[in-house]
Amino acid sequence: MDFTTLQIGIEKNVARIALNRPEVRNAMNALMIKELTEAVDWLDCRDDIRVIEICGNGKSFCAGADINYMKDIASYGYEQNLEDAKRLSKLFQKIYFCNKPVITLVHGAVVGGGNGIIAASDVVLAEKDTVFAFSEVKLGLTPATISPFVIARCGEMPARDLMLSGRKFTAQEAMDYKLVNYVGNIDELNQRLDFYIDNYLSASPNAIRECKHLIRSVAGRVNPYDEIFQATAMMIAQERMSDDAQERMGKAIGS
Repeated sequence: MDFTTLQIGIEKNVARIALNRPEVRNAMNALMIKELTEAVDWLDCRDDIRVIEICGNGKSFCAGADINYMKDIASYGYEQNLEDAKRLSKLFQKIYFCNKPVITLVHGAVVGGGNGIIAASDVVLAEKDTVFAFSEVKLGLTPATISPFVIARCGEMPARDLMLSGRKFTAQEAMDYKLVNYVGNIDELNQRLDFYIDNYLSASPNAIRECKHLIRSVAGRVNPYDEIFQATAMMIAQERMSDDAQERMGKAIGS
């Protein structure tokens, strides 16, 4: 498959998806959301792929929503906003419900929806200088579509701290809050990546698939079409149309 916003490499049963909009710090637009959803789905269906790695080219892993994407959102009606929000939720669901282990490596900045990608992943490795933020409240919004995955990963109290404040936080804090599994320099991250890949490749792919399903089942998160995904999509669609969000997004676009 050919992609405009991604680079994909495959070697020895491992697929590497690199977000590839470095000129905008891999900020997500509608096309990237669509392509990343399709890429994860495509690789998940391939029997030769045993592990999926997600990373970002350039200075940052993902700077949240693209400015031009925000401009488009500002002009959407409710139904368009709802469909767009559902597509974003579907991306995180594809990663979370993927049958293959998903390892995400982050660096630079992880903002807004970028945190949805990592929260939906199985393992997250962060370069020690990475800066994180759930910046939605600063724009008059809530981190609605990513919240089921973030709260499943971190718990309620860390979510209260990070989501309500919208503050920036460090890679060490992200690890303390269980949003990240490991923090180190680039060499240490690559060693840890190889460690996980070696372990995944030595295991039964069928057992890994069933184990992922088992974990979700015990945690009470099995159905990918759960009402919470619909509810959070509706929430962000409504928020985007509020006067407060329109004003704040307008200022962010103009800054």
